[in-house]
Amino acid sequence: MGKESNLGPIDPQLAGIPAHGVVQEFKRAVREIKKDPAKIVLWQKIIGQYRPTFLGQCENAIRWSNEFVEQQLKAGMFANRPDRNARAKKVTKALSNYPQNKSHDRHFDSDACKKMGLIIMDLESDPTLQDLVLTVHHCYMNFLMNTLAYKIIENQNGIALIKNLQATAK
Repeated sequence: MGKESNLGPIDPQLAGIPAHGVVQEFKRAVREIKKDPAKIVLWQKIIGQYRPTFLGQCENAIRWSNEFVEQQLKAGMFANRPDRNARAKKVTKALSNYPQNKSHDRHFDSDACKKMGLIIMDLESDPTLQDLVLTVHHCYMNFLMNTLAYKIIENQNGIALIKNLQATAK
């Protein structure tokens, strides 16, 4: 990772709504209603806006995201380590701790990533690699800033998926 690089939390979104936030809010509603049944009127209005199965979809998205990250860490970064299961669980827990992370926009710099247990190489330690990575980054940033594209996924074989904004005619 470079000095300016960041990693974000595991924070699945459903239609732009954070799944962790929905689950946390629902648990809060249950606690508050148990403590003071008069609050049911307030919470009915809020929870009544959820579409059927939405809470379950949020819980599934959280589980699926966490399982995916943990599995990828075990198979990738921690594959050759005897403590890979424990390390993967620890990192996944840190990245998915919604009450602590507080926001989808949370940034973890390289020091924070190292503290949570990720194996990070400082990009600046290899000037050739840094130059190559930044060249690719700047090419993509230039493309995204000067076209209608907002998302690019490309593999090592030159196959790409590029999503563009739809231009509207006036």
